[in-house]
Amino acid sequence: MIKLRPAQERGIANYGWLKSRHSFSFAEYYDPRFMGYSALRVINDDRVEAGAGFPTHPHRNMEIVSYVLDGAMEHRDSMGYGSIIRPGDVQRMSAGTGVTHSEFNASDTETLRFLQIWIMPNQNGLPPSYEQRHFDETERRGRLRLVASPDGSDGSITIHQDANLYAGLLSDGEQTSLTVDDQRKVYVHVARGSVQLGDKPLHEGDGAYIERQQELKLTGIKNGEVLVFDLPA
Repeated sequence: MIKLRPAQERGIANYGWLKSRHSFSFAEYYDPRFMGYSALRVINDDRVEAGAGFPTHPHRNMEIVSYVLDGAMEHRDSMGYGSIIRPGDVQRMSAGTGVTHSEFNASDTETLRFLQIWIMPNQNGLPPSYEQRHFDETERRGRLRLVASPDGSDGSITIHQDANLYAGLLSDGEQTSLTVDDQRKVYVHVARGSVQLGDKPLHEGDGAYIERQQELKLTGIKNGEVLVFDLPA
């Protein structure tokens, strides 16, 4: 079963310095039909104006993954970590018992665009922790590269949930596939460009809920960048 989540039906937020589209209910956007999917709670496509950002704010008991598409994001947190996150970087912050952090556009001239992803942990009250790794374009080109997993396998970052996150870049006509457990749930999000999922075309911002499938087949239509979430039932 494949059910589409069209890009144009997502929630919208516009604060001037921040323009965001929400795949699931978040902040002032609330729709009881879209509260997440399995352990996946948030996918926000955030565009932050030059020099602007999110001032220091708290989180608890959430796995927060940032995936930068354009520009650079400056991160600082109460654990003492400070970093610049650029395209190809995947950052994970486990909020656990509590953490504060800030996220700012590191540029005074260019817009920052990134995906803010929240995954519910499999255990509350964990110690806060941080991890960041770079996955070169060549690692993601023409395939689905594992970038986050419960055990950090294949050089992926570690998340505290029985979930796997894959990232792929598919040029026109490039094909890739992923074998999945048909008892689990899968969510596909097209970060940009266009891809074909089976016989269904998906465009930038589109998502797809997938159940009872043993194999996902993806084909690039036009410069596709896609994230695939393999989630517990």
